[in-house]
Amino acid sequence: MYQQTAPHKASQPTASPRRAIGGVTARAVLIGLLLIPLHAYWITVFEVRWYSLDSTCLPLMVTPVFLLFCVVLLNLAVARAFRAPGLTQGELLVVYIILVISGVFASHDILQNLFGSIGHAARTAQTQPANNWEALFFRYMPWWLFVRDREALRGFYQGNSSPLTPGYLAAWIGPLAWWALYLMVLVVVFLSASVLLRYQWTRNEKLTFPLVQLPLAMTAEHDSLKFLRNRMTWIGFGVAFLVGAINGLNVFFPSVPYLAQVKQYDIAQGITSRPWNAVGYTPISMYPFMIGLGYFVPLDLSFSCWFFYVARKAWQVFGAATGMDAAANRGFPYFGEQASGAWITLGLVVLYASRSYFRHAWRVAAGREKGESASDGKWFRLAFMGLIGGSALAILFGAKAGMSLWVSVVFFAIYLTLSVTMARVRAELGSPHEIYFVNPQQIMVNLFGTGTLGPANLTVISAFYWLHRCYRSHPMPAQLESFKMAESGRINIGRLIVLTLVISFVSILAAYWANLTVTYHEGASAKCLGYKSWVGAESFNRLETWLNVGQPRDMARIAYMAVGSGIVLLLSGMRGAFLWWPFHPAGYALAVSFAMDYFWFCMLIAWLVKLLLIRYGGMRTHNLFIPFFLGMILGDYTIGSIWAIVGPLMGVQNYKIFI
Repeated sequence: MYQQTAPHKASQPTASPRRAIGGVTARAVLIGLLLIPLHAYWITVFEVRWYSLDSTCLPLMVTPVFLLFCVVLLNLAVARAFRAPGLTQGELLVVYIILVISGVFASHDILQNLFGSIGHAARTAQTQPANNWEALFFRYMPWWLFVRDREALRGFYQGNSSPLTPGYLAAWIGPLAWWALYLMVLVVVFLSASVLLRYQWTRNEKLTFPLVQLPLAMTAEHDSLKFLRNRMTWIGFGVAFLVGAINGLNVFFPSVPYLAQVKQYDIAQGITSRPWNAVGYTPISMYPFMIGLGYFVPLDLSFSCWFFYVARKAWQVFGAATGMDAAANRGFPYFGEQASGAWITLGLVVLYASRSYFRHAWRVAAGREKGESASDGKWFRLAFMGLIGGSALAILFGAKAGMSLWVSVVFFAIYLTLSVTMARVRAELGSPHEIYFVNPQQIMVNLFGTGTLGPANLTVISAFYWLHRCYRSHPMPAQLESFKMAESGRINIGRLIVLTLVISFVSILAAYWANLTVTYHEGASAKCLGYKSWVGAESFNRLETWLNVGQPRDMARIAYMAVGSGIVLLLSGMRGAFLWWPFHPAGYALAVSFAMDYFWFCMLIAWLVKLLLIRYGGMRTHNLFIPFFLGMILGDYTIGSIWAIVGPLMGVQNYKIFI
């Protein structure tokens, strides 16, 4: 997967990139800014109030694509009506990038999780005093990061109120301001790392960034009409749209048939005898959008994703057949630990393979070598300063919250390594990366034990759990994808970097406003079907277990982390040594970390179709079907977005195209 690259000068592209001339214009930024509060509120309504789309849980978010589609159609109509040039590709992509950034912060896995956690400990102690949380860990809580005011929380959870009620907003301003500061520090760190990695991944290794294909096709100045007029585009669009329309109509009219196999049909539900029932929940799904996305995943990865998922199920059956799963409390087959070792090792392999490039970048930043362009030295210096300075601030923030300094260093190092890994997987493969079982909290407890960490550290790392639960909307992959689109859209990188910082801050504020408005009006626990109460419960229930029961350093779990690490090293080595090697290490990491549970069958379908088209029709046939699969994604996202408008307007939890 990740071979050592040649020294930078030897790996420079033969042709320099086209000069970036714009994209970040006043009208593009204005359109994006106007859409941010609308987008944040819409996401909050259908994900928090109605829990009806899960747009932000996908690597290619649903609503930015749909809104871009609307803007593109409107742009074409206005240009034709007034016989004037409309928005350029660069400007359209800037609007899309703004929408993606706003979606990242309004998402399920970032600020929705924060609101599910920020008042949970205090509210639980108020309503369930028998759990004794106040005596157990409240003295270790960084309360300046959490809401504790009884009346403010009552309005938040019960609803029929407003965050502007006297006294309520004051309880929120402090904690939300501190979390906004922390998130902006992380944005600087990830943006700095992205600037460094951009040169290596886009220019030297020429990674494909599969998730940018659809927005690029929709906005290409000379090809967008070609894409929209392509018959294959609309056939794919129609197939996906029809499936979503039929299933959506079933919600309102039960006589309309429901296509159950599209979403999570459990093929193991009838298996009841051991050892076969150890296979557990095994859903098949035929999401049109995921089959479309899977078409752009390299064959070796799409094969590895479904192969290792099946192998994972076989491992579970083997454990039951041999009795290895008898000690259930020990966690066999330790997939969470395998995934932890795999994902961290993937990141380390990526960094090690690029070591020559990083040495070159450091020398360019220091003025000891020349870069590919005159501005490289400036950008490398800023990137190293942002990465080092931002990381130091993030570590100090953890220490201020109550972590021991060494705990904060290890905690952030794990997080940053995982961030690089996810960015790489997205850049190279475009696959989903829901790594639910992998987080710094559990890794550190496995490695050191609760006794070594102590109650203060355990409490504070639990307080940060909301940001580390699944990572599906991680900012760093989105930043790198925006840089890739900037090259194609001839967007000025310097302006894009400044825009990213500004839009990130505005998006945080918009998401705060949307969440507070919806929850205070509807009631987080009263009417909000998608309020992330389980995030707070997972954070502090696990902490309660750690403090009351404890978990010593677990050599079995550490051993299985080593197994995951070893498998990744083996697969990476074999992949580098043999071109024919069919197994991709990222496929293994994805399969054992919950990322493939929803999508393995879609990957199987996409792999088989792509394999047959290439084998019997060649690359020409493969390319002929690209508009069809892009159309499938667009059609599924369009009908999903339409239902996410219709449902809330009608007061119904409507059909959602995913989960």
